[in-house]
Amino acid sequence: MVKFDAGQLQWTREPAAYAISDERIEIITAPYTDLWQRTYYHFRNDNAPVLQMETEEPFFSFTVKTTFHSTHRFDQCGIVMYLDSENWLKASIEYENERFQHLGSVVTNHGYSDWATTEIDAGVHAMWYRFSRRQDDYCIECSEDGITFRQMRVCHMWKGQGAIRFGLYACSPEDSSFKAVFTDMQLTPCQWPAHDGQQPDGE
Repeated sequence: MVKFDAGQLQWTREPAAYAISDERIEIITAPYTDLWQRTYYHFRNDNAPVLQMETEEPFFSFTVKTTFHSTHRFDQCGIVMYLDSENWLKASIEYENERFQHLGSVVTNHGYSDWATTEIDAGVHAMWYRFSRRQDDYCIECSEDGITFRQMRVCHMWKGQGAIRFGLYACSPEDSSFKAVFTDMQLTPCQWPAHDGQQPDGE
């Protein structure tokens, strides 16, 4: 497993304002940027900037800390695996109002998004995420301290085999803008252990 190298990162929809180093990445969001496909809202938003690297490694984990001070509805930043406009996943905190935010994840397969969330206090301004791959299955975890991680989501990506792209994103779906800061970025051997319960079905 190689060390995290910001030089490997590439933009999909490069934003107007950002700064990149191996230790810290900043993105200033632009208004009316988002990622969503069809489900419930019946619209398609596919214009958020994503900053990713590519790998064929079938087993690994990527960890990052996000720090933000968003104060407008739906502002969000976190981790992403953006394969194409209809196949991607993301995890983030999405600001709702002065009382609460949504800590959640979205998985989009074949052009339809879902959203799994839990409400957290609006005073939370930092969160670690860990994105783990086991071939074409994925696990997303979160942590308040970067030490103890809690599972948010286990999912299968129909286009998640072979070479994938993964990394960071930030966006402001309404008329707002904020600075998202990403630090403590690490690539490690897979921290999502193999399942030790029921044995796989026979071929």
